[in-house]
Amino acid sequence: MIQSILMMGGLGVVIGTALVIASKAFYVYEDPKVVAIDDALPGANCGGCGLPGCTANAQAIVEGKASVNSCVAAGDDVAQAIAAIMGVSVSDKEPEFAKPGCYYGNADADLHYTYQGVRDCRAAAMLLGGMKVCRIGCLGLGTCVTACKFNALSMGPDGLPKVNQENCTGCGACEKICPKNIIRLTSVTRRIMREYTVADCTTPCQRACPSGIDIKEYIRLIREGDYAGSLSVIKERMPFPTVISRICPALCEFDCRRLIEDETVAINGLKRFVCDYEMTLDQRIQPYKAPATEKQVAVIGGGVEGLSAAYFAARLGHAPTVFETTGQVGGLLRKAIARQRLSMDILDWDIQGIQDLGVTVKTGVCVGVDTTIPDLFRQGFDAVFAATGGWDSRMSRNQADQPVPVFPGGMLLIDLVRAGHDKNIQINCGKQAVIAGEGRHLAAAVNALVEKGVKKISIVYRHTQEDADVDLSGLDAAAKDAVGFFCNAGITKVIGEEDTLVAVEATDLSSGQTFRIAADTLVIGAGRFPELVFIPAVDTRADDPDAAGETPASDAVLAWEGVELPKKPDSRSPEGLLSAQDVISEYPAAVSAINGGRKAAAAMHNLMYGLPFADPAKMVTPRTKLQDVSVLHQVEPSPKNVFDMAIQKNDQTAHIRQTSGQPDAGSTGFSEKIARIEADRCLQCGLICYEKNGVS
Repeated sequence: MIQSILMMGGLGVVIGTALVIASKAFYVYEDPKVVAIDDALPGANCGGCGLPGCTANAQAIVEGKASVNSCVAAGDDVAQAIAAIMGVSVSDKEPEFAKPGCYYGNADADLHYTYQGVRDCRAAAMLLGGMKVCRIGCLGLGTCVTACKFNALSMGPDGLPKVNQENCTGCGACEKICPKNIIRLTSVTRRIMREYTVADCTTPCQRACPSGIDIKEYIRLIREGDYAGSLSVIKERMPFPTVISRICPALCEFDCRRLIEDETVAINGLKRFVCDYEMTLDQRIQPYKAPATEKQVAVIGGGVEGLSAAYFAARLGHAPTVFETTGQVGGLLRKAIARQRLSMDILDWDIQGIQDLGVTVKTGVCVGVDTTIPDLFRQGFDAVFAATGGWDSRMSRNQADQPVPVFPGGMLLIDLVRAGHDKNIQINCGKQAVIAGEGRHLAAAVNALVEKGVKKISIVYRHTQEDADVDLSGLDAAAKDAVGFFCNAGITKVIGEEDTLVAVEATDLSSGQTFRIAADTLVIGAGRFPELVFIPAVDTRADDPDAAGETPASDAVLAWEGVELPKKPDSRSPEGLLSAQDVISEYPAAVSAINGGRKAAAAMHNLMYGLPFADPAKMVTPRTKLQDVSVLHQVEPSPKNVFDMAIQKNDQTAHIRQTSGQPDAGSTGFSEKIARIEADRCLQCGLICYEKNGVS
């Protein structure tokens, strides 16, 4: 017995010694902050933070690779606790939630598939395609529901996932597991920034709308009697809904699929119905805004595009300020549209809605005269967008003879040529000029520059040398020696320091290679200044390799650059100024200018945060080939409902009284009964499908 006890005791000593040695050899240090944060996290290990589990997220937070509120499963109290551990403050985080992208489920399909025991959406899509009438519809097997760890998803009686937004944390597990991309994360930022792709279930009318409004959704909500919800869908992409409902050319209606059977749906009339509905309410229906970002952006020009850019910038969480030369914002909407079509109380109603979102308007300020873009950067603005309109806008306010350099060194070719004939028009030029464009006034522009003392002139045009419209036979002898050419190229960026332009960046349209041209003057061969977003340069000492990435000193030179807005892919090389996609005078319609403002707001957002622009590879363009339908079956013909004209017997003047009590000429608009009937005519199309009658 004693021998056994001694043996066991000796064995224990040996094992203990070995464990002590092993603990010394294989000791792993645990950071107390990581341990504390890991304990504070809920332990869901959902992966919504993008990392494999809560411990990995805790490690990333300590290393500064993740924010203290990066856990999508935790509330504000957990974020505050983690912030206390780290000794930092908590910033607002924009909420995201899942949203099903198809409401046409398997239960309502005309054709059903038997899945032969396969009960997972991914396997069904891979093995059987899972197709039915709605070619991109939900497969209805509920794989996304099983992936959700927060009880935020359930399958409805129609075989489609239903989202409980109160429980949804935006972790993205459902989005990652869905093989048909039906359910996706959404937020106001994502919805504003996105451009439609071939994978989206867009309708023909939606693709025809320059603003990309989800038309079938807002019509569906009208049909269901949810007028406030319908207007919210419209305002996702439309800051001037009431105005546009009066003056829109309704390009969407030309592509309505009901035209195959009878007449288009009165899409714009239905938009007017819900806008008029809002005007009868005591409270304005406003779209959702992202949390404040502490970024200030400036918009030059208070026309349609400028106000739209400010509207979308405000909804992205930034603080926009609009600078308008005249005493009132509204641009050509206020000056160029007959009052019978658009009364000013309607315009002011929509403008007030934009300002209520947090948009500051400063009138009587001419950027380029009273202040400059570099001055705006010195005042603390993080980005500036120029939306000054065209030369015809200047004519509308009697300022055709008053050229204004929107950015340092910039001028319009029309002003330069006119200054050569009219000495009262003052143009300031440096010693090195670049002319963007070609045409019959090119020689006159070159002669005018040489007369004003320019020593070197570079002409950048988009055509090849053989195809170019460059006739310089009228050049003076001195001017011929000063001219150089860059053919098949487009200017993509302007670069400046302090209050001076120093260079332009151009892109070779064949190779895609960029190059710089020194310039203190840029002459633009168009009727308006290009749509550029200006931002301060990140590092003013880029030529010093030892200084790269450092914060510039307070007395460093203010460097800035103006970047063109991103463009859709086009076989004719969209890069650079004066491409087929650029607006060279005024937009053909206000609804198109609104989309230009949205793209500008998205560009400012990306440039301020150093984010890449959307990949244009799969972006839908007018040239995109999409499968379509040419025949409709089982669609009962019904006539289009039109507005009733309200004609007074005394003066035969059409009018309607709005909440302001002012006349709004044209029609009475739809009654609620007629609006519901007209909304029911919508086929609720998909990308390449339509639904049977009676499906809601």
